[in-house]
Amino acid sequence: MRSDSTTPRDSSNLIIAILVSSYHKEVTSKLQEGALSAYLDAGGKANNCRSITVAGAWELPVVAQKIASSGRFDAIVTLGCVITGETTHDAIIGHAIARGLMQTALDWGRPVSMGVLTCQTIEQAKARAGGSCGNKGAEAMNAAIETATTLEEEDAK
Repeated sequence: MRSDSTTPRDSSNLIIAILVSSYHKEVTSKLQEGALSAYLDAGGKANNCRSITVAGAWELPVVAQKIASSGRFDAIVTLGCVITGETTHDAIIGHAIARGLMQTALDWGRPVSMGVLTCQTIEQAKARAGGSCGNKGAEAMNAAIETATTLEEEDAK
């Protein structure tokens, strides 16, 4: 479980895109609710947080890259769910998504938070999407807000 940060969470001046995979919607919609709630709880304005539906988790990096290049957002939160199957596709997909999102963040110089669940079962995913293990969508949003705040503070120095 994630420990509480000492960085204040203030999203009042942040414009954030939430990219949500439509695959495993019963999980990703709960992640989306958690992310939006965390944004609003941190003082964000509803009209400054845009949710964009993406076909699947695999497509998150290319859409994140396009959104980053638009210059309209301060941070991007990506939400998806990859479940282990009978093959190793989940590991291949998970690594590729992580690399793509990290490269976008490094090239852009702003946060691209990864709230992509990689679970063994759908039950594990549901537990992490507002169930007994919290909401990883909210955690991804909080990480994006904290990182954006840190970067703003460093830019001001």
